[in-house]
Amino acid sequence: MQSKETAVGVREIPKLPKWLALSLQHLFAMFGATILVPFLTGLSPAVALVSSGFGTLAYLLITRGRIPAYLGSSFAFIYPIMEVSNTHGIAGAMIGSFLAGLVYGLISLLITVFGMKWLMNILPPVVVGPVIIVIGLGLASTAIDMAMYLPGDEQVYSATHFMVALVTLGITILGTVFFRGFLSLLPILIGILGGYAFALSQGIVDTSGIVAEWTNITSQASIGGVLQAVFQMPEFLIPFRDFSPVSVFSWEIVFIMVPFAVVTITEHIGDQMVLSKVVGRNFLKNPGLNRSILGDGVATIMSSFLGGPPNTTYGENIGVLAITRVYSVFVIGGAAVFAIFFGFVGMSTAIIGSIPSAVMGGVSILLFGTIASSGLRMLIDNQVDFGEKRNLIISSVILVIGVGGAMIQVTEGLEIQGMALAAIIGVILNLILPDKEKSQGNGRMFEEPDVEEQPSNSGAA
Repeated sequence: MQSKETAVGVREIPKLPKWLALSLQHLFAMFGATILVPFLTGLSPAVALVSSGFGTLAYLLITRGRIPAYLGSSFAFIYPIMEVSNTHGIAGAMIGSFLAGLVYGLISLLITVFGMKWLMNILPPVVVGPVIIVIGLGLASTAIDMAMYLPGDEQVYSATHFMVALVTLGITILGTVFFRGFLSLLPILIGILGGYAFALSQGIVDTSGIVAEWTNITSQASIGGVLQAVFQMPEFLIPFRDFSPVSVFSWEIVFIMVPFAVVTITEHIGDQMVLSKVVGRNFLKNPGLNRSILGDGVATIMSSFLGGPPNTTYGENIGVLAITRVYSVFVIGGAAVFAIFFGFVGMSTAIIGSIPSAVMGGVSILLFGTIASSGLRMLIDNQVDFGEKRNLIISSVILVIGVGGAMIQVTEGLEIQGMALAAIIGVILNLILPDKEKSQGNGRMFEEPDVEEQPSNSGAA
């Protein structure tokens, strides 16, 4: 149960000035990470902001306004989006995102009917942990290429770009280790800003887009013209309008992207456990894990209809809740509205587009490593015993197949490779090898948190 006094309750509406300030705080906490995913995958940052906002509002509606969770771009889907985009284009990645959202819906239905225990049999820590490690390590080369080479040419080494990446990485590390309070939640954003400033001093920032936006705004002779220049429609990618899902669909998309939904659902459950402990309510029981997962899936499906990356609950925003003790879903909803607003501001898109790849590469070195380390932490937290041959076999096979890039060619043009193949084989090995109980660790991965339902506050803060 939460020991500290609640500052603003879950269903409490703060006074307007405080409401706006608290919502902006949540926006800044998620901003750096949310724009990084589309930057790396070739999607539109503006669309990512808009889809993040709409997805969060849908999540709040589906969970009946009882879970103060913000949804942003999922890092776990960076690798599959890049893989699918290379062969089937961005449209193919959106189809994969849609299918991943359907998996969320299916899991939600199964939890409603059978409860949560069955998940443990399919996804024990010894399977999920190594798969998460593979996700992080599989992206390692992407981060290094962005950091070391000239943009668009992975054969030309650039000492300047690598220095910018290292400075960005250093600022992010210092922020992560030494910042306190609210600033401790913004190391990614601060690292990007610091790296951007250093990149400006090195002359590798292309500001032509920003200048063009500013010139367009200042050249307008009327207020209406200025507003039209400031607010611009994001580059949405809408099915049946911009592409035909039937003509783009491929079974290869299914095998590449759908397995990642299993991993992110596990991460979602972990986030709900942490959030329950922070707020002092058992969200797995009320409104229920089935509603929470369904809300996440609907947010991902909505994002796929707009051309944005899949959404997921954000640890950064859970950190904001823990520090501020402001748990209001109205504050979260306000942050979602702000995200949608900034998605339609052309200048924000121009500024994001001017960030050098070396800056994002520097941040990615830490972020992708953190993903891999979180998989290792899952194994440690759940006390998985690698003295047991069963656990050693499963984790070893997943790691080598995933990192090594193994591939099965099912038919011409249909391949199951990398992390997807590793996850499938890991699940199969776990189901067929004897002594399943030895892979459960301490059995706490899906254990409901020991928290009590507390009455919500009411009235204005």
